[in-house]
Amino acid sequence: MEKRTNRYRLNLKYLSSAKDDAVLPEPVEIEFENHDNIFAIIETLKEKNLFTDENQATEFAIGLKLFSEVMIKNKNMPLFEEFFPAFGAFMKKLKSS
Repeated sequence: MEKRTNRYRLNLKYLSSAKDDAVLPEPVEIEFENHDNIFAIIETLKEKNLFTDENQATEFAIGLKLFSEVMIKNKNMPLFEEFFPAFGAFMKKLKSS
């Protein structure tokens, strides 16, 4: 049986640079899958008021879910070997806050 996932498209556009002479790169667009409803997670984090800026809740949720899904899909990589247990503890703490 095929595992069902949520599909997303993310568009990232460089709006301005701290350097006046910087050449702005072309936008990046990616499609990806995630086992969680990221929009629901964003709303949950906004409701928890963990951050003073509501936009940070959105940034955090998107970054966390992108990172965690890649880590889960590659959990046997040596890169994540030491971090994986700590990440599990972090997620439990986040869910309980």
